[in-house]
Amino acid sequence: MKKRVFSAIVLLSITLPCILLSEYSRTILFAVAACLCAYEWAHEFGRKGIACVTWVMYLFVTGEVALVLLHVDGASHQILFIGCIYCCLITGIFLKNVSSRGALCTAAGLAYPCTLFAAVMKIGVSEIWFETLTLACLSTWVCDSFAMFGGQRFGKHAVAPQISPNKTVEGCLWGAASSLVTGLIIYCVKLLPDVSLAVCVLTAFVASTMGQIGDLAESSVKRLLVIKDFSNLIPGHGGMMDRADSLLFSIPTAYLCLNIFGLA
Repeated sequence: MKKRVFSAIVLLSITLPCILLSEYSRTILFAVAACLCAYEWAHEFGRKGIACVTWVMYLFVTGEVALVLLHVDGASHQILFIGCIYCCLITGIFLKNVSSRGALCTAAGLAYPCTLFAAVMKIGVSEIWFETLTLACLSTWVCDSFAMFGGQRFGKHAVAPQISPNKTVEGCLWGAASSLVTGLIIYCVKLLPDVSLAVCVLTAFVASTMGQIGDLAESSVKRLLVIKDFSNLIPGHGGMMDRADSLLFSIPTAYLCLNIFGLA
């Protein structure tokens, strides 16, 4: 536990200044995290004898950085994604060590996690980036902690035993309840003065719930690969994929909620 807390403090001391400094530092931070996840993805599939085309994922992330920082909208993002999919499949045709399996696993890596990181980068330069990241990150982190506590103390019924037998319905309910309180506290301390009570509470609840689903989604990939963590990059937490899994679902969800509720 001490190792986990220390790693979290070090991680926050690095990420918070990057997030708050400027849209450039935020975008680069998310891009670095995306590239680390792409590396972990390719490395673990490589250990199973499936050679991914890692450079294509790096190319996609780099292209997204350029599009985001230049504030390019329209079909450019879709064109970049389609072009990278073509590169995956063409490489799979002509390189024997990659083959169709490597090409398809690379395409999967482009969709998850790379495209989700691209969405987070885009959100990071939007007008409501602070509201989105605040609600998504705080509710997700609190939810994770209370879900762990609730599962260890009261957990009896596995929520998805075929994927993650240690995650329980009781733990998920504790996590969901804590997110409601998190939204209430965010409103009461006026951390987001332009966001109403209902929007704070509902966004925190929906975002953290999707974060729990994101955790299970990543667990399903790890179950496929028969691994506990994607790497040991962050002591006590695992790899970057293990740290980002919930946020890749909760951040876009929070942004969508704030748009639906009329903040953007």
